[in-house]
Amino acid sequence: MDFSADERFALQLDADDPLRSFREKFHLPLGNDGKPLIYLAGNSLGLMPKSAKEIVEQELDDWARLAVDAHLGAKTPWYSYHETLREPAARLIGAQPNEVICMNSLTVNLHLMMATFYRPTKARFKILMEEPAFPSDTYAVKSQIVHHGLDPKEALVLARPRDGELTVRSDDIDEALAKHGDQIALVLFAGVNFFTGQLFDIAKITAAAQKRGCMVGIDLAHAIGNVPLALHNWNVDFAVWCSYKYLNAGPGAVAGAFVHERHATNRELPRLAGWFGNDPATRFRLHLEPEFIPVASADAWQISNPPIFSMAPLRASLSIFDEAGGMETLRAKSIKLTGYLQFLIESNRPSNAGAARTSDPTVITPREPNERGCQLSILVHEHPKELFKELEAAGVKCDFREPNVIRAAPTPLYNTFHEVWRFAHILAEHR
Repeated sequence: MDFSADERFALQLDADDPLRSFREKFHLPLGNDGKPLIYLAGNSLGLMPKSAKEIVEQELDDWARLAVDAHLGAKTPWYSYHETLREPAARLIGAQPNEVICMNSLTVNLHLMMATFYRPTKARFKILMEEPAFPSDTYAVKSQIVHHGLDPKEALVLARPRDGELTVRSDDIDEALAKHGDQIALVLFAGVNFFTGQLFDIAKITAAAQKRGCMVGIDLAHAIGNVPLALHNWNVDFAVWCSYKYLNAGPGAVAGAFVHERHATNRELPRLAGWFGNDPATRFRLHLEPEFIPVASADAWQISNPPIFSMAPLRASLSIFDEAGGMETLRAKSIKLTGYLQFLIESNRPSNAGAARTSDPTVITPREPNERGCQLSILVHEHPKELFKELEAAGVKCDFREPNVIRAAPTPLYNTFHEVWRFAHILAEHR
């Protein structure tokens, strides 16, 4: 759409926004002046749904009232608590319910998935990732390579941006697959890159990799709750995610994993086993059933019983996503919010600046909506840390990534167009 830098335009966008009421469903952090901060850090930690407190308190009350009997007698029985998350999480990632399990943390889930899907052979032993990948993913991958007696210098292949560029071109991913494909056991990419905000073409990468016999795993940390996904139809082998960013489930909240149905129903696959991955029909026979019999779903990768207090806030958030109409509805607003922010960053300059300067902050996130989520990564050429501190002092909460990138993520559930307008003007005055 055609944007305007006039403040009245931002206010009109908010007045016309069919999702504007959802902001009231979240607690907004306040600045020193007692007014809500311009909170653009949902890519690091989403805001707390107001309904989360009641849900958590219900579990505390059930614990106090019922103790062990709450496993079956709580308002939401603890024994099957993970099942309450299955269908709403599946809707967000485009999966069938039996392909989804909420458990553990992201990196733990990544290790569990690689225990099954990274089975290197003499001929096929490499892992392809993007550069830069999130450090925890890199650590996990390198440790898995070493665990199998291999050298990361030989087994890890990186699809890097070209010299002078900051995002990875699709052609270069294809080239890496063409060059190393016969030796690649696993392709592991982020859905959305944490640093640049680049949204990768998951369907295309998956098809190209599987054509060459590679397994495909996706880290959805910055994609779930941010962009529409269709993992089942895209034929992705597995995926992992956290839920404290765009899913607004709180610090340390339970993470999740997707295992495509063709694998999830295969009880012969090797895996690291634990009692809650065992078939429920025999789970409580305990020592009378010494052999692990995996349930024929993604639940088979579940090591332990559900962590109730880290699952409860996620129930609150997932219900809000459903109430808002799901990712297609949210994505429509998100594209407009982020496009408006880019327009304002590029059009707003200090009144005495004249034409754009090479020292002005540069958005390094791809411009095309189908190549990014809601996050814009802004490269600051001069005094980046000082600028970030000035933004904080002015009531803006975003985040900083070394050496010189400020990440701002206007999220459609609780950010407004007027907040985006204000942020862009504060940035212009201080850059």
